Amino acid sequence: MRGSDLLVPRPEGLHCPPGDFFIDPVRPVPRALITHAHADHARAGHGAVLATRQTLDIMGLRLGESFCGSAQAAEPGDPIEIGGVRVAFHPAGHVLGSAQIAVERAGFRIVAAGDYARAPNPTCTAFEPVPCDIFITEATFGLPVFRHPPAATEIGRLLTSIDRFPERSHLVGVYALGKAQRVIRLLRDAGYEAPIHLHGALRRLCDYYVTEGIDLGELRDATTDRGKTTDFAGAVVLGPPSAFAATWIRRFADPLIAFASGWMQVRARARQRGVELPLIISDHCDWDGLTATLTEIAPSEVWVTHGREEALVRWCALEGLPARPLHLVGYEDEAE
Repeated sequence: MRGSDLLVPRPEGLHCPPGDFFIDPVRPVPRALITHAHADHARAGHGAVLATRQTLDIMGLRLGESFCGSAQAAEPGDPIEIGGVRVAFHPAGHVLGSAQIAVERAGFRIVAAGDYARAPNPTCTAFEPVPCDIFITEATFGLPVFRHPPAATEIGRLLTSIDRFPERSHLVGVYALGKAQRVIRLLRDAGYEAPIHLHGALRRLCDYYVTEGIDLGELRDATTDRGKTTDFAGAVVLGPPSAFAATWIRRFADPLIAFASGWMQVRARARQRGVELPLIISDHCDWDGLTATLTEIAPSEVWVTHGREEALVRWCALEGLPARPLHLVGYEDEAE
């Protein structure tokens, strides 16, 4: 069997002709399998959706309970038959509920990894290597320049800044799903026990993580309705990137702007956002993580999608590993 007999790129996304389903489609389709609940992978309007329970829960929170015609929860590792094709969801280590999707027929298996990470993350299940004939990898940080430091080191820089500037509010830009909860948990693991203040856009997902057993400590709303801006002196305040271009930041005492993202390794991006304290904390693999994963899984072929495709395809060629870019569109860095 060839890979194109099982999965083919289409404008809607990756399509499985024998099972007649799509993986992370960017347009409404009759049947969608979703790797995780970030907005560039999980959209409303599909007829039927198959995903992990946590991904379905989060899609409901973000898109509304009627985000699809019908929903089915996949148990990690348990195979499901769809039109003679066996599919199974395996942990991806990206955000809560994230999964790789293994698609198998007649003993031939393709694993669509979605977004994945190999660095330790206390807020989701670790990535599980799955043997396969073809591995579909992302390449968000698929350039050799992207080598991310340990997240604990970056959190240490934030704590040092808090100690050094106790009169300033530390405003940390974080994506609402995954990054916010990871940064909070990293702070707690580093011994930071003070209340952490949240922009309203982060509250529902943080509360959901808590119901799933992720201890985030004391969280408070970042509001000045009943106080003064000086109440936030020395405090850690988390908000989505969009809030930092709004009047919201004016309520804080001499704010020091930080941003947690793998993109903070690119100094020009930090300057463009007015970031004083860039924190290189990524929920994706860096270059070493991508190449180590391909070496570990050792598939017969690699397909590369959204990101810096050509560099990773070139690395595969030098390693004697057949690879090709998929050139799928509609998948971007989480712009939330």
